[in-house]
Amino acid sequence: MKSPWSLLFLGLLLPMSLVQGVSQPNFVLMMVDDLGIGDLGCYGNTTLKTPHIDTLAQDGVKLTQHLAASPLCTPSRAAFLTGRYPIRSGMAAHRRVGVYIISAASGGLPQEELTFARILKEQGYRTALIGKWHLGLNCEHSSDHCHHPITHGFDHFYGITMTNLRDCQPGHGSVLYNTHAHIPYGALTAALVTLLFLHVAGILTVSRRLALGLVVLLIVAVALFGIFVLIFPHFNCFLMRGTEVVEQPFVSENLTQRMTDEAVEFLERNSDRPFLLFFSFLQVHTALFAAPRFRGKSRHGLYGDAVMEVDWSVGRVMETLTRLQLKEKTLVYLTSDQGAHLEEISIHGEVHRGYNGIYKAGKSTNWEGGIRVPGILHWTGHLSAGKVIDEPTSNMDIFPSVVNLAGASVPNDRQIDGQDLMPLLQGLVERSEHVFLFHYCNAYLNAVRWHPANSTSVWKAFFFTPDFYPKNGTACFHTHACFCTEAYVTYHDPPLLYDLSRDPSESMPLTPLTEPNFSSIVEVMVEAARVHGQGVKPTEDQLSVSHMLWKPWLQPCCSSITQLCRCERDHRKGSQETQE
Repeated sequence: MKSPWSLLFLGLLLPMSLVQGVSQPNFVLMMVDDLGIGDLGCYGNTTLKTPHIDTLAQDGVKLTQHLAASPLCTPSRAAFLTGRYPIRSGMAAHRRVGVYIISAASGGLPQEELTFARILKEQGYRTALIGKWHLGLNCEHSSDHCHHPITHGFDHFYGITMTNLRDCQPGHGSVLYNTHAHIPYGALTAALVTLLFLHVAGILTVSRRLALGLVVLLIVAVALFGIFVLIFPHFNCFLMRGTEVVEQPFVSENLTQRMTDEAVEFLERNSDRPFLLFFSFLQVHTALFAAPRFRGKSRHGLYGDAVMEVDWSVGRVMETLTRLQLKEKTLVYLTSDQGAHLEEISIHGEVHRGYNGIYKAGKSTNWEGGIRVPGILHWTGHLSAGKVIDEPTSNMDIFPSVVNLAGASVPNDRQIDGQDLMPLLQGLVERSEHVFLFHYCNAYLNAVRWHPANSTSVWKAFFFTPDFYPKNGTACFHTHACFCTEAYVTYHDPPLLYDLSRDPSESMPLTPLTEPNFSSIVEVMVEAARVHGQGVKPTEDQLSVSHMLWKPWLQPCCSSITQLCRCERDHRKGSQETQE
């Protein structure tokens, strides 16, 4: 007869043995763009229908404190793919703009970075990225593809290398309309006033010819900007299959359905071998779009329609796994790259933003609304159905989790910030391995999260916070997104302190009067930030001015400049039209 201790030991090993019994499980990783945690029924929404995602959560594990490593697309995705804070790979900007908005820029995820796709490809997996990349394209010429998904381990790519810009949808305005937020009006006004004063005082003479020349220069600059806005969609809204541009500019209508068909076909082609599918939705980032069959179906306008289309797509992927009898062999993960973008109001005044539930603020901030995202994991027979975990976890945790399950080794030649989720998901441990998590606003350490051992508290300390506009709001409507640089933030010394276990909405900062251990808690967190900062090695800034500028020789073009690079060569678009 076995002793109670041996039975307990066997019980603890049983879930892991089940996982090990699956030789190289498959992975389907789905990331929605700008989806708010409050947009889903499984996270409390009662007015927006997401039945397929809700079922995924009911049959799997739901994380309620799942965090994006950055509140912006480009750095968040870099962290997700590499398991590292984006500051380590140079994918965190030192300036205001923290994402790529031009395709012919030379910055991108460095080739020295290891993605989970590259590691799994070396393990014999077939790998595919369908959807949004947003981590760069070329370095020195228009076909070197140094930052392309294929360079980073994906065998197959069908999607866009940029993001779904407003410019990509006719009638939705332009991302360039917000250029005024980056113009130093104060400095220009001061210069003009000074010049006028010197001229009136007789200290400096400004000739009529010089004044006229400046006016002409201004007119030419405005005209060139107008032309650039007109051609911007042609240069930056294109669809690629592999390394070939197949549609420029792309047509959004039915694009999610085309990509879903592509995902289904990838699953069918590779059902008899290990595979990794990263399905990175263009929705629900603006410019919003939804296929005709979904328009007007929700109570939340075009945004809700787009969420419903994403839910349909998730359902189709899960139906395919069921049909192919792959659910017991496949770990499925669904998340968002960051919180909903609260400043999204269309040029016609329509609300195009999502909902972050009880959490404060949204995308571009490290308040909980900007970084607390859905985290759902499903694996029939290996993860308990209906389990809810309220421990701090990160989208960086997917890297070590996937790598370990695939039978590979997590790299030991670099700092990996993610933690393997499987012990927590399977109940082998009750606490997350993340004692500290560091929240960056671009390249600046913005806040620290601390979950002490033997405590239910989750402390969060802000070193600075964004200046909202209007001031009593929770968004930055004057700049369309909150910035991290000195002119747009307020610094705090001592830091603003919250206990998220008692105040998840971050409504009441603690003080020495309301928290007896205020000073000692802040001291520990400041020291943790100092130690962490010492471990961050300087690296090339991939979002510097030189890496972000438009370089004509890097411009992808599937026809000719005189034709504004137009082409329609996507066979899947034709098949969709035939189906309809």
